Amino acid sequence: MDFDKLEVVDATPLRSLPPGITPFPPPTSNPTPVKGKVSVSKRKNSKTPSSKTTSSAKPTKKIKISEEVRLSSLEGDSASVSGVLMKFDALRRRLLQIGNDEPNQRPDLKAGTIMMSNGFRTNTRKRIGNVPGIDVGDIFYFRIETCLVGLHTPIMAGIDYLVSEEPLAVSIVSSGGYEDDVGDGKVLIYTGQGGNVSTDQKLERGNLALEKSLHRGNEVRVIRGVKDIENPNCKVYMYDGLYKIQESWTDKSKMGAAVFKYKLVRIPGQREAFTIWKSIQTWRNNISSRPGLILQDITSGAEKIPVSLVNEVDGVTKPPQFVYVTGLKYSRTRESSIGCSCQGTCVPNSGCSCVRANGGDTPYANGVLVIQKSVVHECGPSCSCYPDCSNQVSQNGLKLRLEVFKTKDKGWGLRSWDPVRAGTFICEYAGEVIGKDDRGGANVDDEYTFNATDTGNYYSKEWNYVPELIEEERHMDSDEKFKPSSPIMISAKKMGNVARFMNHSCSPNVLWQLVLHGKKNFQL
Repeated sequence: MDFDKLEVVDATPLRSLPPGITPFPPPTSNPTPVKGKVSVSKRKNSKTPSSKTTSSAKPTKKIKISEEVRLSSLEGDSASVSGVLMKFDALRRRLLQIGNDEPNQRPDLKAGTIMMSNGFRTNTRKRIGNVPGIDVGDIFYFRIETCLVGLHTPIMAGIDYLVSEEPLAVSIVSSGGYEDDVGDGKVLIYTGQGGNVSTDQKLERGNLALEKSLHRGNEVRVIRGVKDIENPNCKVYMYDGLYKIQESWTDKSKMGAAVFKYKLVRIPGQREAFTIWKSIQTWRNNISSRPGLILQDITSGAEKIPVSLVNEVDGVTKPPQFVYVTGLKYSRTRESSIGCSCQGTCVPNSGCSCVRANGGDTPYANGVLVIQKSVVHECGPSCSCYPDCSNQVSQNGLKLRLEVFKTKDKGWGLRSWDPVRAGTFICEYAGEVIGKDDRGGANVDDEYTFNATDTGNYYSKEWNYVPELIEEERHMDSDEKFKPSSPIMISAKKMGNVARFMNHSCSPNVLWQLVLHGKKNFQL
């Protein structure tokens, strides 16, 4: 098993940067309590059973949208798949943000309905075999996503099939709804659909398609539903590749009804997926079983969650020495910030100064960033609501189980054991805050320096939702533009955290977000 192929967090180390490329997309900054934060932005596809949407909006109404955001196509590719998934989750986060007071809401279903009714999907033609733009091991957080990108069309049914001369199965979802045997990752015993505790299943629809595929010998895509570590009541869906049906038979369910059983065997030579997931669960229970383990915790307890150090490629035992710190270290005194006077958690459209600084909304929904902005204001230690406010997502340390690992030819890198939702806080870029007088000028010549001064147009609005889809006006960016009185840089060469192992990628799935704690009168 090649664990190097697991790319939940694609984070190439700094030393691999081509000359002239800025380490991270630089945000603006200010020498007041400023902390750079990283949130997942583009999951390739680091991606709950459906129910009826109960929304007062009109999700089936078609909205006039500019042509550049329409992605509907019969044949997709990695760009169209990533684009559809990015826009879906951006819309879902926004619906969650504005509907936080709605009980039993399903923003995923509402967002999916809006996307499909406006032609916002790809790979709309059913096919046997792999789907363009989707790789084995890709993860989806909602069943509706697999429909939007053409991996598995039904929102509820576990068997997808096409009908030509006879029905043939194209994909199945094994998520625990029936008595499936997940096996060892190479074999799956799948239970047919239909019937109930007292009614036998019938050889029709999806069951008939599986039976025909057994005799035809065509490939069937397998999507496995696995428990979401962060949300134990939910599942995430992993594309485990192509299988073939080897045999079928009838059996009795635990309640005595007749059910169809199908034995599917994974086609050899594909990238590992579910087997890696199973291995990670084993390592969680016994870290010493992790092959290539050097250190159980590179942070020496500085983080709430350990960060392991692993090398499976050569004899190097550790990266260049540095001091692990969890935040920014300043060489000079900072001005104090001014906090809000809220009691309890801050809420949208209130008199809270931090909320007003964010434009009237709290920047997070269920702990994930809703939209990328030039700056996000969190409540900080100077706020009366601290430390119990929900508007302080980036101040609570690591929440993901990360691993520093040795790559074959790019030095040390960083990846996650956990699937990472779009907008999830990963870590702060920690290190020494240095000015132009600290180390011989602002252009510090070490590869671990992050330029927090450049106010260039580095953040992309492509990650944000399309306002027209929910009949909101598209407005010009009115975010604050900071102009620090002196150049600010963060060097992680001598001291830093896990962020020093993350960097440039040709297919990035991480974005940089500037976060300020409390409110300060800045020079704009």
